[in-house]
Amino acid sequence: MARIYVFVNQKGGVGKTTTAISLAANLAQLGQRVLLVDLDPQANATSSLGVDKNTVDGGVYTALIGQATATSQILNSARLKLALLPSSLALAGAEIELVGMLARESQLQRALRPLEPQFDYILIDCPPSLGLLTLNGLVAARDGVIIPVQAEYLALEGLGLLTGTIARVRQALNPGLEIRGVAITMFDGRVALSGQVVAEVRKHFGAKVFTTVVPRSVRLAEAPSHGVPITAYAPSSPGGVAYRALAEELLAGDQPAPPEPAEAPSAPPTVVDPESPQDSGARLEGVADAAAPAQSEVAAKPIDAVTAEIALTTEPEPAPAATPPGDQTDPALATVVPADDPGLSDEATA
Repeated sequence: MARIYVFVNQKGGVGKTTTAISLAANLAQLGQRVLLVDLDPQANATSSLGVDKNTVDGGVYTALIGQATATSQILNSARLKLALLPSSLALAGAEIELVGMLARESQLQRALRPLEPQFDYILIDCPPSLGLLTLNGLVAARDGVIIPVQAEYLALEGLGLLTGTIARVRQALNPGLEIRGVAITMFDGRVALSGQVVAEVRKHFGAKVFTTVVPRSVRLAEAPSHGVPITAYAPSSPGGVAYRALAEELLAGDQPAPPEPAEAPSAPPTVVDPESPQDSGARLEGVADAAAPAQSEVAAKPIDAVTAEIALTTEPEPAPAATPPGDQTDPALATVVPADDPGLSDEATA
């Protein structure tokens, strides 16, 4: 089943479309089946992949209003290993047409549902607004929202409004909607304000902020004019390396956690048949096993305590005959068992 993410920020110029295209291209290079949905009437994602938006006949617009299936409108790039559901100029009037439709906020979800088994990732690039098209994207985003944030002060102002919109959509239309991650874009390490913005975003969003920070890069700005993503234009540039790392971070976070190792089942108890001659060895081994801990306990105790215990468990013997003083034996040594005592045979101490 495909993972569906929507890229949303009502402020323009924050790198939203660039992030959607770059992640889609890098995920495709990492072996994922990726569909990029251009839901922006400006069709920037479409033109950035070398497709003339003026030549698109229908695209996502016809799938959205039900005139055609989304499958019939998909464009495939064999070189990029990427699929695109393009936008067109007709999409600009879609919001007006959607107003009178039943379940107008769920039309994109309906259109994409047949495509889910065909892809691993479906990435939706929304327009820089919080209108009906963006609402369709939020409802269709089963796995979360990715918010690109430019490392500048003005980019922070609209985040509160955006998070409020996400909360309302979650409450009314998409109970599972969550923020998958916040991507910092256009970071300039030479400017102190950029570091302050990053710190402020991490303070409010915590672990939801991606570790990878995308720097400001000329190559990222040049790639759309050549009709290719950064993976085909300048993959070794700072921006290309950053988006590669961001795609790997996203992919790693989406992998299921490995299952915990199961405990080894305990061996069933051995049932000894007292009548069976074959079990005599098992009985002898059980006697030896039972005797082994007792001996270890004896060895661990002081010699005085050992002799006292042995004296208590030994039957009193007749007093020996008087012997000359020179032949008397040390009482402590009298408790030592001779090596040939049958009570400590090899079979019992094994």
